[in-house]
Amino acid sequence: MTRRTEWPGSDAEPAPDSGAGPDYGTGSGGGFGEGAGRRARSRSRSSGSPSSSRAEKGEPRDPVEQARNICLRLLTGTPRTRKQLADALRKREIPDEAAEEVLSRFEDVGLIDDAAFADAWVESRHHGRGLARRALVRELRTKGVDSAVIDEAIGQLDSEQEEETARELVARKLRSTRGLDRDRRLRRLAGMLARKGYGEGMALRVVRQALEVEGEDTEGLEEPF
Repeated sequence: MTRRTEWPGSDAEPAPDSGAGPDYGTGSGGGFGEGAGRRARSRSRSSGSPSSSRAEKGEPRDPVEQARNICLRLLTGTPRTRKQLADALRKREIPDEAAEEVLSRFEDVGLIDDAAFADAWVESRHHGRGLARRALVRELRTKGVDSAVIDEAIGQLDSEQEEETARELVARKLRSTRGLDRDRRLRRLAGMLARKGYGEGMALRVVRQALEVEGEDTEGLEEPF
């Protein structure tokens, strides 16, 4: 027995009944097939309204919520000062009232803590990079930390610890200056300490003592350079 499949505009002869329906997955007729499927999916994705698009992107309209989200992203994995966050909110054109509300709230719950930031900065930058107190003060000021908070954080370092760090820096650099004349070694080593914020007197003393250990004649190096 045969069954006639009536397709619009078709004069095809009857086909044997195989028990299966028309193949919509691979044919090109009727707008079906792989290309049509991609077009349908594309239309589905692009048919959303502007409001749904903004929601999908996670862009809140409330400036307070925007400020909160910005601050949380910036604080993820990296502590920041209140000034750094305030500058970021201003750059993103968050209204001052909304920014102040969020920043104050973050301070209240401890997400912003300039004192803790300064303590950690001094610890990390002194032991990790060998920076002296003067350089640390300069860096913390650029990050907007209050002077009183800076003074308290810098108080972690005394002059003896600072000088010991300077000696370690010179000892690591000393080998690379071998073969140079004394004055060039002096300038290179003292310049390295100066860039890290060490004072002239301490730098001269530490470098002179290191050169003496290597047998250099340091006579005449007592005067500031």
